[in-house]
Amino acid sequence: MRGGLRWVADGLFPRGANPHGVLPALLILLALVTGLVDAVSYLGLNRVFVANMTGNIVFLGFALAGDADLSKWAPPLALAVFAAGAWSAGRVAGRTGDARRAFAAVTAVHALLVAAALVVARVAGHHEAGAQVALIGLLGFGMGLQNASVRALGVPDLTTNVLTTTLTGLAADSPGRAALRRFVSIGAMFAGALGGAALYLTAGPVPAVAAALALLTVVALAARHHSRSAN
Repeated sequence: MRGGLRWVADGLFPRGANPHGVLPALLILLALVTGLVDAVSYLGLNRVFVANMTGNIVFLGFALAGDADLSKWAPPLALAVFAAGAWSAGRVAGRTGDARRAFAAVTAVHALLVAAALVVARVAGHHEAGAQVALIGLLGFGMGLQNASVRALGVPDLTTNVLTTTLTGLAADSPGRAALRRFVSIGAMFAGALGGAALYLTAGPVPAVAAALALLTVVALAARHHSRSAN
């Protein structure tokens, strides 16, 4: 599997110009995770995102203006736990002094949080307010961890949950490997959202959250091996 990940990662850069090892391929998997969990949160948890915070700010404005279909409590909760996750990832990076080691550790924690969310969704469902709070908290905190740790890696054009700038660069800049990386990021998040929505609409949140957990487990294990081999 590592050979396949490295082959994908190298293909996103000019020949011999990938200094990031398997990380670019892992970020593609994380973009899939983003689509999966945001599909579950938007469709099943009060029309809120746990990864794309821009949408939550807009949704909160709509709700406060009087839109009865939008929650007044879910967007602030998601924003708060996402920020707490990002803050925590920053502290981990500061302590380790190594963005790749921090990424591996943070991704493992993220996987544990999603595993806890899977248990909540399976045992308590997702319709009651308490279960919704728990799921938004676990998934949103994990996505804050992910976004901050990915940002610290500095892999160009491979963001895992903020695509407005990525789409702008794809449209405005000349074709090349940078455009390919942007296109792959957008495609991966779209695929995750499509798959997550299909799973949620046919079988509820559990299969989509389980798929996110499987991807995160792969990323955590590969990132751990990569961080060890890089040192």
